[in-house]
Amino acid sequence: MKTKHHLNHLKLALIIGSIALPLITQGGQHARYKLVDLGTFGGPSSSMFGFYEQMINNQGTAIGVADTSAPDPNCFSASCFVQHAFQWDKGVLTDLGTLTGGGSSAALYINDRGQIVGGSQNGLIDPLTGAPAFSAVLWEKGELVNLGTLGGNQSIALVLNNRGQVIGVSANDIADPFSLFGLGTQSRAFLWEDGVMRDLGTLGGPDSIPQSINERGQVAGISYTDSTPNETTGIPTLHAFLWEEGRMLDLGNLGGASADVFKLNNCGQVVGSMTLPGDEFQHPFLCDRGTLVDLGTLGGNNGFAVWLNEAGAVVGEADLPGDGLHNAFLWKYGVMTDLGNLGQTSSAHSINSRGQVVGASRVSFETGEIRAFLWEHGGPMIDLNSQVPGDSTLKLVYALSINDRGEIFGLGTPPGVSVEDRFARGHAFLLIPIGGE
Repeated sequence: MKTKHHLNHLKLALIIGSIALPLITQGGQHARYKLVDLGTFGGPSSSMFGFYEQMINNQGTAIGVADTSAPDPNCFSASCFVQHAFQWDKGVLTDLGTLTGGGSSAALYINDRGQIVGGSQNGLIDPLTGAPAFSAVLWEKGELVNLGTLGGNQSIALVLNNRGQVIGVSANDIADPFSLFGLGTQSRAFLWEDGVMRDLGTLGGPDSIPQSINERGQVAGISYTDSTPNETTGIPTLHAFLWEEGRMLDLGNLGGASADVFKLNNCGQVVGSMTLPGDEFQHPFLCDRGTLVDLGTLGGNNGFAVWLNEAGAVVGEADLPGDGLHNAFLWKYGVMTDLGNLGQTSSAHSINSRGQVVGASRVSFETGEIRAFLWEHGGPMIDLNSQVPGDSTLKLVYALSINDRGEIFGLGTPPGVSVEDRFARGHAFLLIPIGGE
């Protein structure tokens, strides 16, 4: 089965120059950008901890993880160096540090108030896994707050809204052979607010994972519905849920036994992917006020939706006929639009309120080259490498997050670094439209 929910779950499993041109965004013309290499803390790489996170807020503050110069004996990162969470704001890169005794930390999400959530090693060893334990953390006003657990050995904070409500996953102390993160005990969705961590429950099975929270305090995620493994997936049935006012609502299924959720907007619309009968293929879905819609594909068998804006415009990736190739898509008003590619395939990662879409496109299977793209004004897709000065120090590989000001966070490779080494030696970057703030 081709599935994407393991990509999101790797976050816890790993615990797991400018040119003076005006900004033009009308009439099909594209802005030029100032490229900022966010650098490292002495090691070879800086990056993001998940592909579908809000890594830059609407004030232009960016977050991520960066290597220090200290080797990591537990090989926490692709480069096997100790990593620290970072914040970049107004030209200053700040090491957000770790909990006392901890080696590595990771920033996963930033809200418009500048609050940041993620995880930090806490200096303890999880006796059930033999690996360093992580705790969910909140960075606020220069302080690092340990959010605790639900009684188990590990936790991680995934997302927060502008009200400061935090969601994440925590282990409890109940043995679970189907633990979604392989921690030996149940993994439970939590909501943390005003110093109190609340277990959001499940749809009937042992585990649940939240993926998104909106300004209304609604939470979307996935949950086991029972404790009986399926023949097709090897684990109990996973359904998408929407939690509000103390109640977890089952969003249903598309006939299969597995689902993933990526984003929830302030209108209560939820997007993600669900498997079809037999669990061999998956389709992107939108759930709007209790109505589940199969968004379909671009003619192939598989697809998944990863982001949507407040207008209900959805982006993701879908297979083309024959299933050998896939392209980024934009779905709105019931119509799926193929956003094209820069040579072979493409995937969309984020869309902002202006309808600008960013992602990555594979240019060639022979060279393995991947380039960051921007799609706007009805297309076509453009290579963001063409919109920065020619003497820029990074090749832009992934465009991962775009804010409402059009600033873009992503991952690039320095000179001499191959695309295969992008996670071990790549650098996080920020693109700032010239003429913007």
